Amino acid sequence: MPSFSIRKRLVASDGIFELEVAASFPEGGFLGIRGPSGSGKTTLLRTIAGLCRPECGHIRVDGETWYDSERGIFLQPQRRSVGFVFQDYALFPHLTVFGNIQYATGDRGRTEELLELTRLTDHARYFPRELSGGQKQRTALARALGRRPRLLLLDEPLSALDEGLRQALGEELRRIRREQGVTAILVSHSKTEIESLCTDILELPTCPSGELRLAAPAFA
Repeated sequence: MPSFSIRKRLVASDGIFELEVAASFPEGGFLGIRGPSGSGKTTLLRTIAGLCRPECGHIRVDGETWYDSERGIFLQPQRRSVGFVFQDYALFPHLTVFGNIQYATGDRGRTEELLELTRLTDHARYFPRELSGGQKQRTALARALGRRPRLLLLDEPLSALDEGLRQALGEELRRIRREQGVTAILVSHSKTEIESLCTDILELPTCPSGELRLAAPAFA
């Protein structure tokens, strides 16, 4: 069961505040994280991935400790079994769709499997500049799944798309996650998106003082 309990100092336009958040959810589940801009949603994902280091707490996934301040454990990002889909997709512009995915898989067969899964086989030789927003999103998702991660992290993956495409790709995301059986965390501003896709929901409220406080899991 994935679980995390962290405290992370954040710098905002109006000063420094602390994100305190704790949650656990079932293996194979889909946790949605929502909250206003500046509430620490992306920072939380980056902290889970090991790209940011919190002040204290723990992060555990499938019985493996990725971070524990009391025990002095900090697993480097490359040793955490994480697939990360960034908000801007972060595709390599000089690589084709096939090349972007194979960069993660290191295996032609797995790459072809993911192309089929994300319905990109006909676009395998396209470069990112030749893709639509939806095709870029699916390419980023396929790359994130390349090494069969224990945990898939999705940072506003549908935010740049129009409403119709968001709904269609939301269904694709649900299908792909179900077929791959991967545990996932989604960050989104959209209440509808979170409620339609996720099995558990975690709120990150902003208090009037500018400080964030969430001492226990808050699932909707």
